[in-house]
Amino acid sequence: MRLRAVIFDLWETLIDWDQEAAAEMVARVSEFAGDGFTERWNSSSTRYVAPIRTALGDAGVPASVLEEVCSLRLDYVRRSLVPRPGAVETLRELRRLGLLVGLITVCTEDVEHVWPESEFAGLFDAEVFSSELGIAKPDPRIYLHCAEQLGVEPGEAVFVGDGANDELAGALRVGMRALLIHRPGEPPLWPEVLAWDGPRVTSIPEVLEVLELC
Repeated sequence: MRLRAVIFDLWETLIDWDQEAAAEMVARVSEFAGDGFTERWNSSSTRYVAPIRTALGDAGVPASVLEEVCSLRLDYVRRSLVPRPGAVETLRELRRLGLLVGLITVCTEDVEHVWPESEFAGLFDAEVFSSELGIAKPDPRIYLHCAEQLGVEPGEAVFVGDGANDELAGALRVGMRALLIHRPGEPPLWPEVLAWDGPRVTSIPEVLEVLELC
């Protein structure tokens, strides 16, 4: 099928995941939520598929401090939504070339709230946040929903991601093509894509160069 759409992951794809900053934010939240919050949060089944206040409550954050915790998290996400070099320009070029551009991200609701303030606002033809849809990758429904929003068949789209959440295999299972991105000079972050034999890039601008291989 003719390629009509390029769909991107967010973390470690369009933006960096700063593990140190994330750990610092979780530690600050723990001051409000008490001992064991980190473990409860990391094992939560709702953090990426429910409203943030619901997810935090499920992880033991008292209602009396929810607003303070949500404010801390929003500040962290706001600082995190910084495009990688060339990301904004690449998204614009893809659209100039006549391709549709989509986003599928596994994220907490904070990302949705801050998104309109970010440099990414207005650059996508379809944006799918797991927290809004209530479904996370690699559930096939999240890919199919994005394709439907874009008005394309799965086989007309390529998914670009770092491989977290089994996302590349998930894209392939619904009939999409898949493109791995990882940092230059470093192996992929996730064990399931260490042996990836499909196309790959080490920067967002490279996506423009390898689409014909997908």
